[in-house]
Amino acid sequence: MKLLKFGGTSLANAEKFLCVADIIEKNIKNAKIAVVLSAPAKITNYLVETIETIIQHHQKLEDINLSENIFFELVQNIKKMQPNFCNKSINELIKKEFDKLRKMMHGIILLKQCPDNIRAILISRGEILSVFIMKNILEARKHQVTVINPVKNLISIGHYLDSTVNIPKSKKLISQINLNNTDVILMAGFIAGNEKKELVVLGRNGSDYSAAILAACLNASCCEIWTDVDGVFTCDPREVSNSYLLESLSYEEAMELSYFGAKVLHPRTIEPISQFKIPCIIKNTNNLNSLGTLICEKNNLTKNFLKGVTHLDNIAMFVISGLAMKNMLNINARIFTAISQKNINIIIITQSSSENTINFCILENCIDQVKSALTEEFRLELKENILNPIHIISKLSILSIVGSNIFLKPNIASKIFYTLGSANINVIAIAQGSSKHSISLVLNKKNILNAVKIIHDTMFSNKKIITVFLIGIGGVGKTLIKQIFEQKHFLYKKNIDIKICLIANSKKMIMSKNGINLSIWENDFKKSKEEFNLDKLISLTKKHHFLNPAIVDCTSDQLLSEQYITFFKNGFHIITSNKKANTNTFQYYQKIQKTVSKTNKKFFYETNVGAGLPIISTLKNLLNTGDSITCCKGILSGSLSFIFGKLEKGVTFSQSIKEAQELGFTEPNPLDDLSGIDVARKILIIAREMGYHKELKDIEITPLLPEHFYKYKDKNKFLSKIQELDLYFLEQTKKAKKLGKVLRFVGKIDNKGKCQVKIEKISIHDPLYKVKNGENVLAFYTKYYHPLPLVLKGYGAGNNVTASGIFSNLLHTLS
Repeated sequence: MKLLKFGGTSLANAEKFLCVADIIEKNIKNAKIAVVLSAPAKITNYLVETIETIIQHHQKLEDINLSENIFFELVQNIKKMQPNFCNKSINELIKKEFDKLRKMMHGIILLKQCPDNIRAILISRGEILSVFIMKNILEARKHQVTVINPVKNLISIGHYLDSTVNIPKSKKLISQINLNNTDVILMAGFIAGNEKKELVVLGRNGSDYSAAILAACLNASCCEIWTDVDGVFTCDPREVSNSYLLESLSYEEAMELSYFGAKVLHPRTIEPISQFKIPCIIKNTNNLNSLGTLICEKNNLTKNFLKGVTHLDNIAMFVISGLAMKNMLNINARIFTAISQKNINIIIITQSSSENTINFCILENCIDQVKSALTEEFRLELKENILNPIHIISKLSILSIVGSNIFLKPNIASKIFYTLGSANINVIAIAQGSSKHSISLVLNKKNILNAVKIIHDTMFSNKKIITVFLIGIGGVGKTLIKQIFEQKHFLYKKNIDIKICLIANSKKMIMSKNGINLSIWENDFKKSKEEFNLDKLISLTKKHHFLNPAIVDCTSDQLLSEQYITFFKNGFHIITSNKKANTNTFQYYQKIQKTVSKTNKKFFYETNVGAGLPIISTLKNLLNTGDSITCCKGILSGSLSFIFGKLEKGVTFSQSIKEAQELGFTEPNPLDDLSGIDVARKILIIAREMGYHKELKDIEITPLLPEHFYKYKDKNKFLSKIQELDLYFLEQTKKAKKLGKVLRFVGKIDNKGKCQVKIEKISIHDPLYKVKNGENVLAFYTKYYHPLPLVLKGYGAGNNVTASGIFSNLLHTLS
């Protein structure tokens, strides 16, 4: 015997009904079949809403026509597709049933309330009509059908709207039914009968529960729950895109997942199949090829002991505290008794080791009832200040990680806390040990989706994800995109996935929550009409809770650099080639550093100083390991390195500038390089990293050009005038050469913190002597590196090396 249960989404329309009939027919060939049906999708909700509308607004009965017409339309469409379908008798039954409902609802209008026994009858009509329709479809296909009346044969106890079936009694009654081996057995879900043979309903997920009960009563070999998803996933696929289908679960694992919010099966459904060791398969009527998820006694199909991450929202935590609590030996019993008398479930409970505090969690909609019950129970203790006033924390969620014998895995809790700590998510309470199959954490509800994503990623995927928001698509920005695209497959093999979800310039942007297609991004960008807006960027990340989000700033924009603190506070790392933030006021520089420390975000700005050279990281490593910097000096402009290198070879000053510009070494206007301000900014950043409280005005710049040249803001005018200096620089180069030296534009910080930027004549023994062709060099003279300095040397200009430096910093966000 195999039992099949079909939910409302599987019976949503005529096509779906006939698809279910096909599935039933296919299974008939191999085994005896029993089928449990829900109401068609939305019908039960419509009936509930109609009742509430009538009670609250005393409206007329027109609302019920909507439900009735759905059934008439459903039958009419089935008639068109199913030969020999007897729609006349069904239409008569539908009319008869809804006439009864109208009479009942007329009574509700008069009473201005709906008794629970009447409500149960009203809201269960959909299941009864589903069975009658399916019976006629199967009979039209020449099958014999036996309908089990759940009111007569499923004996339950409890409330009219939330009853529990007595399996032994029900099994005895069903065994007395003469069931033909060739008949298809049909039964309406959601419905049972009490000892008085009155109709009752089985509460939330009652149809699944009915299926498990009937499977137990018929000694079924298997119970298949057909729904609109492929089975059970490691996480809700709508929330976590890289969640995947589980092949199997044990009963205990399924119970934990469902208890803590996963839409698998209700715990009440799992109890009967677990008790009678009935395998249960979750399958999809929309994807008949999916194997589904098997829920069984022993989970041997998969080696991964972890099964899922789920969450339960709208939680409130009660805090009962007081110094005298340790002398109240029966306090736990009194709390549980007071709450159980209200039929309210405690989800998790924790207690301090000193026994001065007890915390427990309930659903938020029960706050008033629980508060009232506890206030009454501990009225005297609260009055005498033996207990502190009851404290309630609302807007919480419970995140649960479920797995087989998870309590035996020593590193799980540490990974969870490290992951959440890295994302600045605070854990309010933890429950571990009460169940050997789960660890549960209480978090603020506002953090839950982000927490679920990063915990799932940590526990279930070896992939390390970086979500990039790129601002600035000049030479460096475009090169960075190209490098990431070309390196994607190599990194993927190393389990690193870089997703660029935003590309923007100062005017417009393109966005994609799943990552932009980098092979066609330029075409998409040209077509985009989306204006660049920082608020949209922040709201996008809040909505989708991206993993490891990083803003990459490839601009030189002052206003954007002033938003860094806002970015950090909204959960972003920042990688920047933009020097404006670190060369702003020292007060702002300090504020950024404090924010980075407070938010636990990464701030990488290696390319501020040395393009692809690891100058900042080297400096920090020296200081962190106890070394002290005596002084440092370097050539920190790739363009000026190139220009002065060309002067040695006899190239004129103006021609060397043009060549540097053609190679992309200079800014759009070479005057920006020749002013020395760029080198001054780099020296300022190094000085601040060394601990000096400096402002940009404290950097002494000896002008490279006569003062009147700096008035030429138009680059063409500037380039035409610069020829006037060719003879001057030729003479200066010759004078240096006679001394065995070369000209270099040098930035320097001495042992007292004095910062200078100027042309110097460099001797052959100096590490700056052989620097040319766009190279950068920085020499650190330190306590450890003396008299020979630590020298960093390499190309310091060009899109490739700068983009490479940013790329390297991006990868370091994973550390």
